[in-house]
Amino acid sequence: MAHGWVDQRWTLARVRELIVRLFGVVYMVPGVWGLLRRRGWSCQLPARRAVERDDGEVAVWRREVWPRVKRSPRSPGPGLSSKTRPGSPCDRRG
Repeated sequence: MAHGWVDQRWTLARVRELIVRLFGVVYMVPGVWGLLRRRGWSCQLPARRAVERDDGEVAVWRREVWPRVKRSPRSPGPGLSSKTRPGSPCDRRG
């Protein structure tokens, strides 16, 4: 906020702009990332969780539902080489 932004997120573009303001040196965004990495910085993303999240329900879903969902999809029936129906807009040839 002290540097004029309404929130406290430090993006590479903002760091770049601050370097230009304070030192008069222009870097491209990848160059700013390289500078930060050399100084030992790493990418930090905030944990975003819904207020309504119920960790108990998530655990139940992972244990009971996910094994059924992750099974591989069924193969198409015999006699069709394509999943599109003949005459569909995707099957128009000249």
